[in-house]
Amino acid sequence: MNKVILIGNLTRPPELRSTNSGASVCNFTLAVNRRFANAQGVREADFIPVVAWRQLAELCAKYLDKGSKCAVIGSIQTRSYDANDGTKRYVTEVLADEVEFIGRTNQSQGQDGPYVPGGFSGHMEPQNSAPTFGGAAFASADDEDLPF
Repeated sequence: MNKVILIGNLTRPPELRSTNSGASVCNFTLAVNRRFANAQGVREADFIPVVAWRQLAELCAKYLDKGSKCAVIGSIQTRSYDANDGTKRYVTEVLADEVEFIGRTNQSQGQDGPYVPGGFSGHMEPQNSAPTFGGAAFASADDEDLPF
């Protein structure tokens, strides 16, 4: 099994590009704090490269920015390539299956106002709207109104 879950902050704006076949790909680096402090009392961070493809890539490029906090669920992949100097280089990165936008920067709020995360798919819903399912809005209920 190859599964990874990360929560961290982007170290720079995501980079969106397209392959020759037209598939969107987005690369970004996630700074993830380690669980424990080092001998000097400082919590170090690991800088993990993340790759998202297709619609998820486009959503990441649109809604994430430098400093944005997000959660990534995916798998670790390793690939190699030959560098210009003839040496073989290895790259280890996370291939994102799902991304949840946890924090937003002011630049990425857009014209529709602030958004809140809508799950581990990158889906965003307006903050002040009621959740919907099949077009029907859900009303809030008090605990005393519930039959259980």
